[in-house]
This record gives sequence, C-alpha cells and structure tokens, in this order.
Amino acid sequence: MSEDTIQKKFIIYFCIIGCFAIFSTTISKNPVLPLYAASLGANDAYLGLIAAVSPLAGILFSFPVGLISDRLGRRKLLIVSGCIFLIAPLLYLLITDPVFLIPIRFFHGLATAILGPVVGAAIAEKFGNRKGVMMGTYSSATLVGRTAAPLIGGTIITLFALAPGFTAYHMVYLAAFCAAVPVFILILFFRDTHGSVQKVTVADFTNSLKTFLSNKGLRAASTAEMITYFCFGTFETFLPVYLLLIGVPAWQTGVIFAVQVVVIALTKPFFGRRADTGNPQKQIAAGMLITGISLGIMGLTINFWILLVLSSIFGIGMSLSTVATNVYAANTAEKNELGASLGALSSIMDIGHTSGPLVSGIVITLAGYQIGFGLCLALSVLTSVFVLITR
Repeated sequence: MSEDTIQKKFIIYFCIIGCFAIFSTTISKNPVLPLYAASLGANDAYLGLIAAVSPLAGILFSFPVGLISDRLGRRKLLIVSGCIFLIAPLLYLLITDPVFLIPIRFFHGLATAILGPVVGAAIAEKFGNRKGVMMGTYSSATLVGRTAAPLIGGTIITLFALAPGFTAYHMVYLAAFCAAVPVFILILFFRDTHGSVQKVTVADFTNSLKTFLSNKGLRAASTAEMITYFCFGTFETFLPVYLLLIGVPAWQTGVIFAVQVVVIALTKPFFGRRADTGNPQKQIAAGMLITGISLGIMGLTINFWILLVLSSIFGIGMSLSTVATNVYAANTAEKNELGASLGALSSIMDIGHTSGPLVSGIVITLAGYQIGFGLCLALSVLTSVFVLITR
C-alpha cells in the first residue's frame, strides 16, 4: 500500500471520528440541554452555570492532556476520550435534579478537551508540510457534525413532543449515545508509536509550560486564537439579540448563522493548504482583520442582505485565521512538545470563547452594540499587528 493511500485512509478515519464525536456532544446540548434543564426545574442561574462548565473542562485540561499524550502516547488518551463520549450521554438519562447536570456537563466536556489537541497533534505528526490542509479537512468534518446535531436534535424533540415525561429529551441522549458508539469502536483500532515514558511528573508540566511561554511564535498564535474566539463568542451570543432588536425574523437569523458555518466548512481545507505553502503569520493577520472588520460593520447596518454578506465574510476570516494558527503553532512548537503546545492553544482558545460574551456583554450594556462589536474590531487589529511583528 502506497504512503499516499495510507495518509488518505488516516485522515478519513479521523474525519469520521471527529464528525460523529462532535455530533454526539453537540446534540447533547443544542437545543436539548436548556429545555431539559428547565423541565427539571433549573432557574436562569443554573442554566448559565450548566452552560459554562463544559468549556471550563477545555480550559483546565487541554494542556495537561496534550502533554500526557506527548509522553504516554496518543492512543491511551483517545481511548479515555472514547469512553467518555460513550458513557456521558447515558448519565443524562439517570438524573432527576438539575444540579447533577453540572458535573455531567463537565465530564462530557472532558471528551472534547482530550479529542481536539490529541487528534491535532496526531495529524500534524503524520502529514508534516501538509498538516494545514489536513487539519482544515478534519475541522470541516467536525463542522458537519456540529451543524447536523441541532437539526436532528430539534427534530427528535418535535417527534416525541407528545410523549410522557422526559421521553423526548431522553431520546435525544440515546441518539448521542448511538453516535458515540462508532467513535469508541474506531478509536480502538488506532495504533501509534508515539510516547516512550511510563509516567508524567509535575516537573514535566512545569518545564513544558515554561517552554510554551518562552516561545514567541506560540505566544503570538495563542493570542490570535484567543482574540479570534473572543470575537466568535461575541458574534454567536449577541448578534441574534441585535437581529431581534432591529426586527430581523427568526428564520432569517438562522440563515445568517447557517451561511457562516457553511463558508467555514467549505473553505478550511483550501486555506489550510494556503497556510502550508505560504506565510501563516500573514494569513492569521489577514483573517483577524477580516473577522474584526466584518463584525464591526454588522453593528452599523440593519439590512438583511448586507448582514448575510458580512456573516459570510466573517466566516472567511475565521477560516483563514484559525487553520493558520494551528499550522503556525505546530511549526514553531518543539518536536516533543507538539501535543502540549496544541493543548495549551486549545485552552487559551476556550478562554477567549468564554470571556468574549462576558466582556462584550458588559460593553454592550454600557455603550451599545456598535461599541461592543467595535471592541472586537479594535482587538483584532491590535492582535494582527502583534502577530506580524513577532519574530
């Protein structure tokens, strides 16, 4: 079997895992989670806490997971992730008090906190100077699962709307479990030769963190990733409210968001190839400028068609910057610190994604949507300059 055929099978294998895994975790939260929590008696405070704990798992564990995979091997961590994907959906079926959704969501969040950096490191190792296009292809596959999940979840809830008790919600979590079965089975077939030590010490974590922080390229990449997802968190949280305020119908809001997801899914492999062959720093800066400018202009218009175009441009900017950030980080990371570096990048990304709605929400409350979206533009411009001057 030729090396090209082996590589094609490798990326298809991970694309299938990523698609089903992200489908499983997404259908478990969108749109079912707030509805299920409310039916169990959760108030708004509980709903906010339940929503926050899943990204918290990524913030806390992506870096340690990446480091452990560097030392002990990718397969061990992927098996742990597969087990969580398989077990977590069944736990939702057992609860009668919404407070238990908090630890379950945290536990479920561990699955994606492990999967992302470990798969990213495996792809970067396997494909060398083609890692950008392959990372983009994998990311597009996960977006397919992320897009299909709420559509299928909403359909299941509708079909079982008249069923007694929590049946409609339980059927969604059974669907999440079914989607996790092929993830777990396929992971068992993964074989790697990475990892030669038998244990990980505190000194390993300390040294790896020092290495990450001392690397100028990784600092620039992580800052870019954080601000990009700061903008994305603001976009997905407050644009729907803005659209409601200016009188955009709900179905048009759905179209505006759907086109952004489609654009990202279609363009990531192409922009990944560009990052492989070109200058990823320039690509990151260009993507961030496009993201910031398009979001900034959104607060200045009420026209649906202009907003639709701006959403598409926003998706292009996200696609440009995020795939190049991973390539840049992988290129500048120490060879034996690839998993740790991508894990730290993922943790910082989650910090940006989580803090974006919080900070922008305060600004929007005090000064309005134009200033809130303008903040994202200003941060994007400053970060793009920082990335370009990093040497």
